[in-house]
Amino acid sequence: MFKRIHHFAAAVLAIVAVAALVEPISPARAAPAERFEVTSLKAVRPTLVNTLDAVQKRDAAAAREAFGAYDSAWNGIEFYINTRSRPMYDLLEHQYQPKITKALEGATPDFAALAPEVQGMLAKFDELVGMVEKAAPLNPLYDEVARLRIVRAHLREVPPALKVGNFVKARKSFKNFDDNWDSIEDLIKARSQDAYVAIEKGMIEIEEVLMPEKPDAAKATALVNEVMRQYNAILAEIAKEARANNR
Repeated sequence: MFKRIHHFAAAVLAIVAVAALVEPISPARAAPAERFEVTSLKAVRPTLVNTLDAVQKRDAAAAREAFGAYDSAWNGIEFYINTRSRPMYDLLEHQYQPKITKALEGATPDFAALAPEVQGMLAKFDELVGMVEKAAPLNPLYDEVARLRIVRAHLREVPPALKVGNFVKARKSFKNFDDNWDSIEDLIKARSQDAYVAIEKGMIEIEEVLMPEKPDAAKATALVNEVMRQYNAILAEIAKEARANNR
């Protein structure tokens, strides 16, 4: 009997020793990662927070810059929202955004009237994120569309910057596009090798044109527009398939 007890005790100790070597699974590790859709929406939120902070500090220039960043970031993810909730999309895109943009156009905005608008927009944006978190995932093509739009948003900033002679901004926005191109280039290549090659060639030409202290804005704009034309053709194709597969 004592021999059996000894063997049993040895077995228990062996199990305990093995268990001690295994790293415990923390709740954080066990929890599933957030979907790309959710993380992409949450990444836009700080731009609205920054806008509100600037408005409350009565800093018009900072508010315009922050809300401009929101507009660019929103363009990356709005395809999700337009599908999820048309009323919420219309509220954010066609009501809050134009009103705030117009209010910020003046040299001396009415900050007292503007602050509640930005607060209301932020509250609705948070409501939107909560709704998406609870919703079932859309088909994976929506994520492809979003990835392409998020990266493209940087390129869309280049022509307006060139138009007003803000070459520092133009170079920075193009660099951001170039830096993120690697994350989506395979999506382009898989759809059209010709478009991929044309975009790569165009990017090299844009970089060269932007190098001088005062670049040829017209030439740079034409090159950017041609890259976007190729890019948008692939994006439109994937967006069409995403909508068709969501029915």
